[in-house]
Amino acid sequence: QVQLVESGGGLVQAGGSLRLSCAASGSIFNSNRIGWFRQAPGKQRELVAAITSADEINYADSVKGRFTISRDNAKNTVYLQMNSLKPEDTAVYYCNAFIGRSWYNRWGQGTQVTVSS
Repeated sequence: QVQLVESGGGLVQAGGSLRLSCAASGSIFNSNRIGWFRQAPGKQRELVAAITSADEINYADSVKGRFTISRDNAKNTVYLQMNSLKPEDTAVYYCNAFIGRSWYNRWGQGTQVTVSS
């Protein structure tokens, strides 16, 4: 029932921008927290940004001031606007929902973001 489909990734030069979208099943939005994660080769998946049902927002220190997370409940979509991209932002980006006591335990294919120097 729960499905999350990421899109919007691509190849950009340093300093460029991308907007990622996460299309979610309606049931996801009874979750009180939606997050964007990323995983670079050889590194652990990390939480980049999260937004709650009360529109409380948190960002990883590495992306503060550059990334903006938002949601459109009517469209069952969560966005991640990424500006001033850096090569170290290169990763596969995933979205997920905090359900009950943990993040949903199935991860989608993600969307690849590659930032060239």
